[in-house]
Amino acid sequence: MWAYPWHKGALGEPTRYPNDRAGVDAFMDDLDARPYGPVYLMVDLIEEDFQRITLPHVTGRSGRRLLARRLLQQYRETPYRYVRVQGREPDVRQDDIALLSALTNPALVQPWVEALELLRAPLAGLYSTTLMSASLVRKLGLADRRLLLVTQQSAGLRQSYFLDGQLKFSRLTLAVDRDGAPVDVARETAKTQQFLTSTRLIGRGEVLHTVIVAPEETLDRLEPQCQDGPETAYHFEPMEIAAGRTGLPQAPELADTLLLTLLGRERPASQYSLGEARRYFQLWRARLALFSASAVLAAGALAWLGVNVWRYVEATSATDAMYAEAKQYDGRYRAALSTMTPAIDKTANMKAAVTVAQLLVRQGPQPLPLMSRLSAALDKVPQIRLVQLDWKITPPATPAEPAATGFMASTSGTVLEPISSLMLGLPAKVPQALRLEAEIMVPPDNYREVVNSMNAFTQELARQPRMTVEIVQQPVDTRSNVKLSGKAGAGPAGGVETKARFILNLVWQP
Repeated sequence: MWAYPWHKGALGEPTRYPNDRAGVDAFMDDLDARPYGPVYLMVDLIEEDFQRITLPHVTGRSGRRLLARRLLQQYRETPYRYVRVQGREPDVRQDDIALLSALTNPALVQPWVEALELLRAPLAGLYSTTLMSASLVRKLGLADRRLLLVTQQSAGLRQSYFLDGQLKFSRLTLAVDRDGAPVDVARETAKTQQFLTSTRLIGRGEVLHTVIVAPEETLDRLEPQCQDGPETAYHFEPMEIAAGRTGLPQAPELADTLLLTLLGRERPASQYSLGEARRYFQLWRARLALFSASAVLAAGALAWLGVNVWRYVEATSATDAMYAEAKQYDGRYRAALSTMTPAIDKTANMKAAVTVAQLLVRQGPQPLPLMSRLSAALDKVPQIRLVQLDWKITPPATPAEPAATGFMASTSGTVLEPISSLMLGLPAKVPQALRLEAEIMVPPDNYREVVNSMNAFTQELARQPRMTVEIVQQPVDTRSNVKLSGKAGAGPAGGVETKARFILNLVWQP
């Protein structure tokens, strides 16, 4: 076990722990003695199996259940399983192509997972160097090729076959043989190519592009061994170039550091399922979300408080300015009063006089509103023409006031009583009366039209709100016991045609 701290986007110095009970205890002691965040566990094991299967194309929840059931059937002995759909078959059925993977020896991983559970450490996920190699292929710009990626890692020599950037197969071999000599890479590549051809992952006669990522001195030693053949083409990628594309300042000896750096920067979802072992990471993420929400609320509260304080200061400043201005105006007012002669009457009486004047303007009797209602009725009956109008006001009867209450003297020396306040609309508006004399512009011998025009006009007036109509004189006497006659029936006299006249009394309460 190599434990790397991650700080400011870079890996720190690793600490090595042996794969035994003492190593696990030392790992727990070191981790418990210092603060840490999420833990990302990456494995590089020989006991990692890969299988390609085809399944009926099913989407949604049913498709996910089918994949989970097929994965459980394939790997029953381990909880660390992985599945991913990589495309569809080109035949008529177009079945899904799925890659199944699992760590077939979970005993190698469980002690470290259980140690993290005992510490309640937020275990973010369990990853594989083989599955993370897809990110390295994309960084190297090789995702659109059919290639075999060869990397030297801490566990040995890893050969991973990619087709259009998707992992299809991987195998791990020892970097040195039993005698301590380096393994022949060309021979191992030939074995892998033979397996790929037998499983139809590559067709016979197709060229297998093999990309070897290693330091410069290792490549110098491998180039004489790896010669291009009719079905094999070797490409050498120096570790210095791969480190530059990955973002590492220095080239590492093994590809593990490249893959760990990609894991720390990308932080994908867990590749192998962890089940309940991931619950502390979920709790850590929920706590982080709560802290973030609290920070946002605190920032919002501080901003709101700052705005309120700023508005308070602004309002206080405006209030002080208004008080100062009011004090200045008050001083100018007092200075102006000091130069004036003493007032004859009190201020309260002057205010009362102004109030009475405003009431007179608002409630005093005026003929214009009544004339407007009369004009509206005349517009409806155009046969009516006005001859004479007499307007007056009729205040309610009041008890006689004492003679000593005040008089108005005229220029001729006679003494007149003052006008009553009721005549001026105080305290309430007074009724208005209008004596109306009009004539009907129709032929004098058309008695039916005369009567209809008269009725239509009086009805229009009676529809006005708070209007009372009294007929004083009708244009035609229509009583049943009197012979039908009228002023309009005499015909022209002396060449001048007379019209049917009538008189109305209108009383309107404003």
